[in-house]
Amino acid sequence: MATTTTPAQAERLTLPVLPLREAVLFPGVTMPIGAGRPATLRAIEAALKADQRLIFAVCQTQNVDNATPDVLHSVGTIARIGQIQRGISGVQLLLEGRARGTAIHYADTGEYLQAIVRELHDLPVLNSQDPAFVALHRETRERAAELGHKSGIPEEIVKQVLEGASDAGRLADLVAGYVEIKPAERQALLETLSVEDRVRRVLVHVQRQIEVLDAQEDIKSQVQEEIGERQREMFLREQMKAIRKELGEEDEAGDVDGLRERLAALELPEAAQKEVDREFKRLERTNKDSMEAQVIRTFLETIAELPWSKRAEESLDLGRAATILDEDHYGLKDVKDQVLEFLAVRQLRQRQTATTAPGNEDDKPAKGHILLFVGPPGVGKTSIAKSIARAMGRPYVRISLGGARDEADIRGHRRTYVGAMPGRIIQGMKQAGAKNPVFLLDEVDKLGVSFQGDPASALLEVLDPAQNDSFTDHYLGVPFDLSEVLFIATANFLQSIPGPLLDRLETVTFAGYTEQEKLEIAKRYLVPRQVGENGLTPSQLEISVDAIREVIARYTREAGVRQLEREISKLSRKAARRIAANEASQVTVGAAEVDDLLGRPKVHPERMALADQVGVATGMYYTPVGGDIMFVEASIMKGKGELVLTGQLGDVMKESARAALTYAKTHADQLGIPEGALTDVEVHVHVPAGAIPKDGPSAGVTMATALVSALSKRPARHDVAMTGEITLRGRVLPIGGVKEKVLGAVRAGIQTVILPKENEADLEDLPPEVRDTLTVHLVETLGGVLSLALRGARIEEGHLVFTGEVPVEPRMVSRS
Repeated sequence: MATTTTPAQAERLTLPVLPLREAVLFPGVTMPIGAGRPATLRAIEAALKADQRLIFAVCQTQNVDNATPDVLHSVGTIARIGQIQRGISGVQLLLEGRARGTAIHYADTGEYLQAIVRELHDLPVLNSQDPAFVALHRETRERAAELGHKSGIPEEIVKQVLEGASDAGRLADLVAGYVEIKPAERQALLETLSVEDRVRRVLVHVQRQIEVLDAQEDIKSQVQEEIGERQREMFLREQMKAIRKELGEEDEAGDVDGLRERLAALELPEAAQKEVDREFKRLERTNKDSMEAQVIRTFLETIAELPWSKRAEESLDLGRAATILDEDHYGLKDVKDQVLEFLAVRQLRQRQTATTAPGNEDDKPAKGHILLFVGPPGVGKTSIAKSIARAMGRPYVRISLGGARDEADIRGHRRTYVGAMPGRIIQGMKQAGAKNPVFLLDEVDKLGVSFQGDPASALLEVLDPAQNDSFTDHYLGVPFDLSEVLFIATANFLQSIPGPLLDRLETVTFAGYTEQEKLEIAKRYLVPRQVGENGLTPSQLEISVDAIREVIARYTREAGVRQLEREISKLSRKAARRIAANEASQVTVGAAEVDDLLGRPKVHPERMALADQVGVATGMYYTPVGGDIMFVEASIMKGKGELVLTGQLGDVMKESARAALTYAKTHADQLGIPEGALTDVEVHVHVPAGAIPKDGPSAGVTMATALVSALSKRPARHDVAMTGEITLRGRVLPIGGVKEKVLGAVRAGIQTVILPKENEADLEDLPPEVRDTLTVHLVETLGGVLSLALRGARIEEGHLVFTGEVPVEPRMVSRS
């Protein structure tokens, strides 16, 4: 029975002793124990009779049944007995650690051990705000939370338990009570009264336990993975054997013999034959059910499936090739000419090779240049490559390189890696089944670069005729001859292709289609194809020429015809719905019905202005989807001589505007600009469609015309469009994209254009029907431009002069 001592010894308690074997109870920790020794049971009963139900739990120094004072530590834990459950052979009770205590004296009452206990208190921390101690406390708390998570304790419980231990000493006792530590080390922690030392020692034990759990988890995963894979593999192989036996198929030995025969029939190069022989010897020494055996067999099967010496019979007839190109594609005359020239060179070189004496070093198939088709999307680059393959009688293989960021995409993975496979080039050759296919490398301008290598650099060997006869894929590990492959690459932009790669390619440029070419393509190819794909017959759907023109002009804005085909497909689906619902047996689509079927127009192209205006000039610009016109507006107001540029202009266009203003200032008297018109004024130049970024030098003459018109108060002609770069001396320099720009102006209703003199040769690219109806003025100086673009201006004896009075500001005419 627990009794307190005299008031002079208020901190001393006389408590029954509960000897613990291989266990230590810490203050603040609840621990379940089982008791069965008679003396221990009597001590528990004595404690239960007291009001506070206290007992002194102390660890034994030796694991003996008969506990005596000699085998008990002096430091233990003053605990309260919580729940208790009695049984036949003993009791199960829950001990709640209250405080540390030291036994001043042990006594044997004859029924149980009793101790006079003095409570021990923690040695306070000298400075609880010391950064080192705060960091130690925080690190212990975090590592304890990590240990709880790794031990599988729910996060909510871990958080709740740790939040209950606010001070460092309480935290150290709480964590020590749950960490797996040897009893001797637990007793040492219990006897450590310095809070800082106890926290530090607990942190070491926690970190050690975390490392043990990590190592244990790694070993467990490795063992489970290895055992699981082996068991699964063995199970599947036994199933395969049973299935083959039921089907009467050959066993694996027969498969290996068949593979050996296939490889023996191939005409392999010496290096490849040595590698095959070496791998077969390895296969014979390897367990047939092992993973290594499967890797070797996969490699040998890849070798057997490659066309080492098999060629497709090539029938290169230029007349037939021209016919096929014309059948498959309308227009693209320049492209077809370049392709036929390329094929003609290959044909002549093949004839020369055929007449070479046997055994000569040149007795090899002819090598040629590698084509690069460059142009906007949807202009027929990929389909031209297909037509070339059909014309030559060769297999056609296409791989898309868009987004490829790994060198292994081209060269493959080394066989040391799990799941290794050949690169796309070797896979394409296996797909072709012949060593001389037409091989299309699509979207080479969209290759990426990452830490895994540069696939564009890996293509250098593939696309170099001097090197690709010994291309080595990492997976194969032996050279493979690509010299007879006709490689064709496609791209949308040349700027995105690395210089060394571009240097190995012969560029063939695909320009955008004109409106008339799109009309013919739609009539010949797109409409019949979409009618058939939508379950219709030509008699059930008729789309008029005017309707196709309407779709091209108001529902598509592209260089190619993909969007046009989508819109025609939509028309076909609308007609198919009407016919399927028995609303009509035949549908005719005219220009008036297009809006009802396709909805509001998606494209709003610029149209020619309706009247001459002061300070407004019409320019022409080029985009990858075609050309169009734009209006440059200039306005003069009072100010401090500043030049204001708006319309989201790029640096080059801003420089063109400054050059135009400088020219106007230095030639004011020749340009009919009144004296004082450039004094204390602000010049504002604006290009509409401000949401669209604009840049390029070709707007120089248009800006200069708009500025001179605004400064001289003379209107610019609304029926003239112009383009060209200018210099400070007034020279007009050549520009690009003439065909697309002029066609855009014609589409906008303009029949008179001004071009740089040096672009005269580019007029041959225009369709004959456009050249016949177009008035083209070729100029060398800005004076020539102004004489044609401004009302009342002309050239006399090489000088620009103005006639007539300065017209008043014309009223604005609205366009409906």
